[in-house]
Amino acid sequence: MKIGFMINDVNTEEAGYTTTRLAMYATNRGHETWHIGAGDFAYGVDEKTHAYARGVSRRQYKSLEGFLAELQGKKARREHISVDDLDVLLLRSDPSTETGTRSWAATAGINFGRIAMRRGVIVLNDPNGLAKATDKMYFQLFPEEVRPRTVISRDRDDIKHFVKEEGGTAVLKPLQGSGGRGVFLVRPGDQSNLNQMIESIVRDGYVIAQEYLAAASEGDTRLFLVNALPYRYKGRYCAFRRVRTGDDIRSNIHAGGRKRGAEIGAEALRLAEIVRPRLVQDGMFMVGLDIVGDKLMEINVFSPGGLGSAQSFEKVNFSVGVIEALERKVEYMKYYRRNFDNVDMATL
Repeated sequence: MKIGFMINDVNTEEAGYTTTRLAMYATNRGHETWHIGAGDFAYGVDEKTHAYARGVSRRQYKSLEGFLAELQGKKARREHISVDDLDVLLLRSDPSTETGTRSWAATAGINFGRIAMRRGVIVLNDPNGLAKATDKMYFQLFPEEVRPRTVISRDRDDIKHFVKEEGGTAVLKPLQGSGGRGVFLVRPGDQSNLNQMIESIVRDGYVIAQEYLAAASEGDTRLFLVNALPYRYKGRYCAFRRVRTGDDIRSNIHAGGRKRGAEIGAEALRLAEIVRPRLVQDGMFMVGLDIVGDKLMEINVFSPGGLGSAQSFEKVNFSVGVIEALERKVEYMKYYRRNFDNVDMATL
């Protein structure tokens, strides 16, 4: 199996990233793996998609650090490959980090992935589905039963009115962005600072004003879905908890949150079942649900991370299970001579 991992930039990858894990274990299982940055694609006069890709030379790696060091170093294989010859192209870039002079990179994977898809390459998550999800507005397409009450606006009075209706307590965050950047918790008595909070977000776009979920004080749970189903491998759910530290409302790990083991109960499985039809419709192969109490805070469809965190608590190598799922899809495509709708193949 030939697998391409499309990321923002090879040089900014880290050993603990989920993409690195998937690539190393795919390599160790005997598959040919390539890393493709957002700026490495090319469309030729032959009407095919190519890429200036990096790969590794060995067949077995004992550590993620060693695998990544070779990929980023002088010993890396650097080749001009045909993307159309890949069996699978995994779109694992984060468009929210592509701002300023690299705004073109936000949709590079989607655009070139669509072309490769026409040639029978399995592109995951489905690029047309991802095109709907380039900002947090995608979350509003899911049933309101799974979402906190929300207003999205650039009008200061709209935001203030919503905060007042919520009793003075609400969460404000940008429509575009990730990792907990630009998130504010408004409390009763913060009215004098509310204008500043709104202005700091609105200068970059729309503001999301959201109901504050009291259960957020206990952190959130990241539950992975694969093939639009709660991902369970060797009897263990792929999940972990993130607990915030101090007074910071953000439980994101790189915002200071701490990781804990998670127990997946009936409520989390109910939420996963409610969102499943939409995820199937949009061809979302691998997704991360962020759960607080009986609500979802976010649905991560671009490069959801944390397989290593789940593995550390559950003692199961979830990366191998993901690769096995890809192997089954490639086998299906062989039967159908690479002629099968990508959006349907995504969750088979």
